[in-house]
Amino acid sequence: GTMNIAVKSVSVVSEAAAILEKLGVDKALYANGGMASFSPVTGEQIGSLKTVSAAEATAVIAKADEAFRTWRLVPAPRRGELVRLLGEELRAAKADLGRLVSIEAGKITSEGLGEVQEMIDICDFAVGLSRQLYGLTIATERPGHRMMETWHPLGVVGIISAFNFPVAVWSWNAALALVCGNSIVWKPSEKTPLTALASQAILERALARFGDAPEGLSQVLIGDRTIGEVLVDDRKVALVSATGSTRMGREVGPRLAKRFARSILELGGNNAGIVCPSADLDMALRAIAFGAMGTAGQRCTTLRRLFVHESVYDQLVPRLKKAYESVSVGNPLETSALVGPLVDKQAYDAMQKAIEAAKAEGGVVTGGMRVAEAGKDTAYYVKPAIVEMPGQVGPVLEETFAPILYVMKYSDFDKVLEAHNAVAAGLSSSIFTLDM
Repeated sequence: GTMNIAVKSVSVVSEAAAILEKLGVDKALYANGGMASFSPVTGEQIGSLKTVSAAEATAVIAKADEAFRTWRLVPAPRRGELVRLLGEELRAAKADLGRLVSIEAGKITSEGLGEVQEMIDICDFAVGLSRQLYGLTIATERPGHRMMETWHPLGVVGIISAFNFPVAVWSWNAALALVCGNSIVWKPSEKTPLTALASQAILERALARFGDAPEGLSQVLIGDRTIGEVLVDDRKVALVSATGSTRMGREVGPRLAKRFARSILELGGNNAGIVCPSADLDMALRAIAFGAMGTAGQRCTTLRRLFVHESVYDQLVPRLKKAYESVSVGNPLETSALVGPLVDKQAYDAMQKAIEAAKAEGGVVTGGMRVAEAGKDTAYYVKPAIVEMPGQVGPVLEETFAPILYVMKYSDFDKVLEAHNAVAAGLSSSIFTLDM
């Protein structure tokens, strides 16, 4: 006879559709459109999204500008009420939206839910802010006079987000923009458009409860980079907050500067840690493993370079390698694995290319190979890689958006601090020591 082993099998296609329907997303937006969305979990297509043309995008921005003219006159605490309602709706939808993040971005369950919690947290922050938009009163040299500072809303705020935090990044910008009296237009990553439609639907629930917000206060643009360019170049867009690669930022920044628009750029990071002789090695081990392997190395704050003092190198690095060899990699929807898939083949290819370049520079690699997921040859699961390098050369100086940790020995703290700071993109850094 045969033995059946029960595995909790999940259809990403039907589950994504069920969540979108439950959240009230119009099926016409993702059923027969021209842009495909895929789940990194299996590689299957989970949506065909309706895209906007450049002319339609311009019309969306014009509508947002109209909405701004009304919204800017609404008292700030009343604007805060909309964001308070958004926080309530996000609490109610947390499990569903978190699950959709796992399906569309490949995050493990705790990270998908954690991302929605970040959205809830920024709503709480922004609601408080809506009653704290203070201005200074300033003494002047003229007798009997004082100057007063008043902050004015900007206008349409454009939001361009990346796949790795597909909903949190929008919320950070949206919640603050809304309480400050601005309208918002969101161009999400082409890799994660369904979570954007879901977030907009959740905000629409809050808008319905709010009652009298202007139409077009929050809109989503589904499309490729040409639509992003429309958003960046439109004179009605006062500020663009763009999250993504450093390459993207180099294009977006100057285009906004050319028309004196404002920019908030959140770009790459080639982040490093330094392990001092005085470090608590148990704590360092846990922190390094989480910082380097979490989100499959696809965070802008991922730990990518590690400098370990020569006196503790042989105590720490073998233990770290053991952790890398034993870490669970697998389907985040069906297993409790700590590391989910890379977002797509492109990410996998970039990782392998960096590993090969590191080997050519004398790097010794642990891990990094593809892990087979039964029947899912279109998904890209990899063992995180730890690469012992002779020095900071070659790929170590570049940010590869994948779980590769380059490890190097050091002896002198001042010199290692210079090495730590010698890369082009810094974002997060850590020093492990018990001796401050």
